[in-house]
Amino acid sequence: RRFTSIAELRGSGSGGSRRDELGALFALATAAEQKFLGGLVVGEVRQGALDGIVVEAIAKAAELPGDSVRRAYMLVGDLGEVAAAALEGGAAEIGRFGLSLFRPILPMLAQTADDPASALAELDGPAALEYKLDGFRVQIHKEGDVVRAYSRALNEVTDYVPEVIAAARAMPARRLILDGEAIVFAPNGRPLPFQDTMRRFGKKGVELKDKMPLSVSVFDALLIDDQTLLAQPAQQRFEVLAAIAPQQAVKRLVTSDVYEASTFYAQAIESGHEGVMAKALDSPYDAGNRGASWLKIKKIHRLDLVVIAAEWGSGRRKGWLSNIHLGARDPAGGDFIMLGKTFKGMTDEILKWQTAELLAREVDRDGHIVFVRPELVVEIAFNDVQRSPRYPAGLALRLARVVRYRNDKTAAEADTIDAVRAIAIQDGVLPVA
Repeated sequence: RRFTSIAELRGSGSGGSRRDELGALFALATAAEQKFLGGLVVGEVRQGALDGIVVEAIAKAAELPGDSVRRAYMLVGDLGEVAAAALEGGAAEIGRFGLSLFRPILPMLAQTADDPASALAELDGPAALEYKLDGFRVQIHKEGDVVRAYSRALNEVTDYVPEVIAAARAMPARRLILDGEAIVFAPNGRPLPFQDTMRRFGKKGVELKDKMPLSVSVFDALLIDDQTLLAQPAQQRFEVLAAIAPQQAVKRLVTSDVYEASTFYAQAIESGHEGVMAKALDSPYDAGNRGASWLKIKKIHRLDLVVIAAEWGSGRRKGWLSNIHLGARDPAGGDFIMLGKTFKGMTDEILKWQTAELLAREVDRDGHIVFVRPELVVEIAFNDVQRSPRYPAGLALRLARVVRYRNDKTAAEADTIDAVRAIAIQDGVLPVA
């Protein structure tokens, strides 16, 4: 409320009044509180708390069950609004939150399975398998002729996706909320790399409409006309979806047979997709949750690369060398060509070990970057190779994470830049030479 009253100050001398009010507020705060308030004023709090921790804090402060606060957040997507409702109105106020048109909810997320067989075993029965598209997640809301689209982060993206809006307008339902992916396909029907789809969401995205038209594939229905479907089993939601959007519904197979599931997965990969999703037929739409009833099975690449530098970490990783620079061996010149950096997949034990090992190999420093002798080989898992003007080879690894250090290998045995290019060609990122 204090910030609101300060923001509402207007007229002659309001600048000085704001300074005085802020000064008085800071005078009441401890040093730690002042640091937080300063970040709040300039919009850069960055205190590192995950949403789940804040939800727990709200529940504790309001003396409410964590599940009820969590449900409200999943349906609203705004921690500030949930906190205000919980603290001011208690259970009755947060109980009013529900699924509403043009108010996006947090999307349901998936856990990971190694392969179709393990996914079917984990889901314990027939499951719905569908192509996993490497596109832009969209949540589509429609009431009559009014259609809006929202991103995974709940930001409105309507102006970027005219093709999606047109497709939703043509659907027979008067009111709907759908979950899906917007993606760009090549003329031959294969999906273009993710970064090409993302170009449609840049400043000049709509100008690319004719050259790079978006397609929409929908995979879930959350509301149809006056029926809210969040609590309905997936099989029922999928049947409703197929009836109202037969052209846009994602390709799906219901099976409990491992051979059928594996064949479907192979077809998805052959068609240029990331892999498949496996979904329990009896599962509700668990907004915002990464539950075990949705499993993603993706093609994963692995390479043995060399650490050529590392950056000092911040936050939880402060005091450790964490963000490692990854290089592939150049068989022609013997150097190592940088393909990106990562701190994903590292345990505290790995961070401690690699900090000591890298400092022992230090050859130079530039600010927070420590350059090292290229001796340590690390096994890296990644989703795909993408074009990147930032790196010498014009390529970078997408979603790279550390699997393990390969102390049994020397740098001379690391994978080459030719192996990276071969993956890029295989995935259609580079043309066949």
